[in-house]
Amino acid sequence: MLPESLRRRFKVDTVDEMWKKNLTEGNLRMRHYRHLYGMLPANPRCVNCHRPFAGLGGFLLRQLQGVRKSPKNPRYCVGCHSFTTRFPGGAEIELTMLFVDVRGSTAIAENMNPHQFSILMNRFYEAAIRILVQADAFIDKLVGDEVTALFIPGFAGKEHARRAVEAGRALLRATGHGQLAGPWVPVGVGVHTGPAWVGSIAGASGQAADFTALGDNVNIAARLASRAGAGEVVFSEATYAAARLDLPNLERRRLELKGKSGLIPVRVLSLSTPPA
Repeated sequence: MLPESLRRRFKVDTVDEMWKKNLTEGNLRMRHYRHLYGMLPANPRCVNCHRPFAGLGGFLLRQLQGVRKSPKNPRYCVGCHSFTTRFPGGAEIELTMLFVDVRGSTAIAENMNPHQFSILMNRFYEAAIRILVQADAFIDKLVGDEVTALFIPGFAGKEHARRAVEAGRALLRATGHGQLAGPWVPVGVGVHTGPAWVGSIAGASGQAADFTALGDNVNIAARLASRAGAGEVVFSEATYAAARLDLPNLERRRLELKGKSGLIPVRVLSLSTPPA
């Protein structure tokens, strides 16, 4: 049950309505205190509520409030990215989802010993996370040879689709695509914009265990990534429209995606594509 004080302050009646406000407008409850938290030393601090992570201010808030960096994006505190502790739940919103994975990872692994392959994959994870965190995406999962990220409008802003496409291009650069020597790891990126349920899901104990997105549009993003060649960002027409890109000469394809009837029109971007 949502406390009466929050219902009055933010003009919502249910936990689901509060989640939707948080996910589309940012964590308003925490932002309400940003001026107060901004007076505490020192940087770095949460970009939403301004609670400090370091210095005396960070120490005090860790002791009093358990403040720590969000595991989904360390530019935010854990209190700002969700209500998973006090108010488990979620809401259906429109967002942009990005999947990036290593192309031909099985063949790469066959030509390396396990230790060498682990070093390569850790380098890939670090490069991908660095780019996505700076784009204000939330890291959803690191699974095998893949990183998935959520561009949530309340945090990545109204331009979440454009920011996801730009992050896809940055991921290609960060992994060496476009260089004369070739990429140090070949990656493909899939991006899709659409409605999905975003919130906390329960673990075996019944307590909130993870913060993620669920729904058919998440599957579409994953399948677009699987169809991207090395050095390509493949994104849906929905993302192209939402990002308001002016790239009429982008390569167009029609892809058959598993579980989908008919061919899905997409756009393909590479480092040779001029910026919008």
